[in-house]
Amino acid sequence: MKIDIEELKYRQSLPLKDKVDMSAEKIEQWYDHWNGQVYVSFSGGKDSTVLRHLVNSIFTEIPSVFVDTGLEYPEIRSFVKSCENVIIIKPKYTFKEIIEKYGYPVISKNQSAYIDEYRNTKSEKLKNIRWNGSEKGYYKISEKWKYLVDAPFKISDKCCDYLKKNPLYKYDNETGRKPYIGIIATESLSRTKKYLSHGCNIYENNHPQSIPLAFWTEDDIFEYIRKYDVPIVKDLYSNPKNRSGCMFCLFGVHLEDEPNRFQRMKKTHPKQYEYCMNQLGLSEVLDYLKIKKE
Repeated sequence: MKIDIEELKYRQSLPLKDKVDMSAEKIEQWYDHWNGQVYVSFSGGKDSTVLRHLVNSIFTEIPSVFVDTGLEYPEIRSFVKSCENVIIIKPKYTFKEIIEKYGYPVISKNQSAYIDEYRNTKSEKLKNIRWNGSEKGYYKISEKWKYLVDAPFKISDKCCDYLKKNPLYKYDNETGRKPYIGIIATESLSRTKKYLSHGCNIYENNHPQSIPLAFWTEDDIFEYIRKYDVPIVKDLYSNPKNRSGCMFCLFGVHLEDEPNRFQRMKKTHPKQYEYCMNQLGLSEVLDYLKIKKE
């Protein structure tokens, strides 16, 4: 079901109580459609934790599934392991193996994909689109980042697919369960487009999924946490700049004010900082991007 932008703005303006009711309705519809064969995709971050709490307030037996990629903050892994009814799965490959074979995730998912395709495609047509854009100027490497085509390291967008999506798709196929995923439209343009195209429950898709919090805002997430006293890893959210995603991901770091995620990591998680800089090679990548790392 398509949603227009005005409807999204209206839903985002609703009070939390109304949003909870709307999300609960979508959660129940998803459950009924799949005869209860559903699960919560649980990262341990605030959004998926709120989703898990809301889903379990309606259906107590629904399991949560956590992909242990090796990239999570240690606080997140400890928190997840303390939660009940959580199934932990692992990806086939490590982050180190992915970046060695395919490349580093830099700038954004789209830009990494465009750079990777430009470097490796045998299609002159695709290469031209990635450099100059489509007829309307879309789908190209940004002028600002064209210099990365000559970077002395591989670049790709494949880590999320191999480390997160594929293990969950495998779980879906093996169990027949379909996921609830805790993403919100305000997090990115691609997530906004996804919600506008499909709404909360995406049935007609190669990988059906429910995103019942999509029209919430980050303020709603924190209000829900306060109102229902939902346990989260508070240390990671004590600073508004902090993020609980993959520790070594480079997506968006160029947009952060200092101290950026890696400068903070050096102080808060020195062991992981040394590993990613020296063993994973992020030091060289950040230097090439002219991003401060300490």
